[in-house]
Formats: sequence, C-alpha cells, structure tokens
Amino acid sequence: MAQMLQAPIEGYEDAIVVPPINANNFELKQTLINLVQSNQFTGRQDPQNHLRFFNKVTSTSRHPEVLNTTIKLLLFPFSQEGEARTWLDKEPPRSILTWEDLVSKFINQFFPPSKTTYLRNEIINFLQKPNETFNEACKRFKNLLRQCPHHGFSDLNQLDTL
Repeated sequence: MAQMLQAPIEGYEDAIVVPPINANNFELKQTLINLVQSNQFTGRQDPQNHLRFFNKVTSTSRHPEVLNTTIKLLLFPFSQEGEARTWLDKEPPRSILTWEDLVSKFINQFFPPSKTTYLRNEIINFLQKPNETFNEACKRFKNLLRQCPHHGFSDLNQLDTL
C-alpha cells in the first residue's frame, strides 16, 4: 500500500534530447549562460525576436567538435521563464530531438495561426491614420510586416497596400 502512495521515480526526463557530445574539454561558459538569461522569454514577448536574439548569442560560442545546434539545444532552457518555462517543462519527455523540432514547437505555441491571421488582416486593411505622416505610416506598416515575416505578401502587394 505504501508503494502505491509514493511519487513515481520515472518521467522526470527533459523534453529536449541533446545529442551526445564527444568533445574534449567542452563546457558551456557561465558568461554565455548569463547572456542568454539576460533576455529570457516569458511567453508574452515576440517569439521571433527572442529566437533572433538567441541565435545571435549562441552564434558567439564555437567549438570545433560540437555543432552549433547542439549548443542551442543545451542553452535554450536557460532562455525560458514563467509561462514559457512551464510550456517547455510540460512537453513530453524526449519529444524534441532537433533544433528544428524545438523551433517549430516553440513558434506554434507562442505564435499560433490565429496571431498570423490577425496580423495578415492588419496588413491587408492597413490605412494611414489621420494626422499621421506618410513616413510614420510606412514605419508602422514595416513594423507589421516584421511582426509577421511569414505574411506571404509579395513586394507588389505591399506597395499596393501603402
């Protein structure tokens, strides 16, 4: 009976599977971890901006025997907190096998299709506001495009909208 009431000892594995590292003297530098943690994603910011920053930071760490994608998989949990950390912790154990898997799941979680639809509609229905200069309107329009880089509009469509 006592065994049935005890917490299980399995199921505590991470979702991210990091490939084996067969390199001598490889370690993540604390300064790199600190830099990643200086811009943690909580689930409320733009996930694409977070990935851009994360890619810039991780590109500064190189080891001849370790793939950059392996370094990214090791560091990514350090870049998450709050809602985002909860999401990562709730992913099934050993369910993320590659950097591409991680990016896909991350973007689908924090940039759902509904957000894409909303931003595409904002782009399609874009209008210059009263008392807004053309230059200000262009900046606002470019910001919308930047928020949704997969908008799918050609340069000609974008010009027609303006």
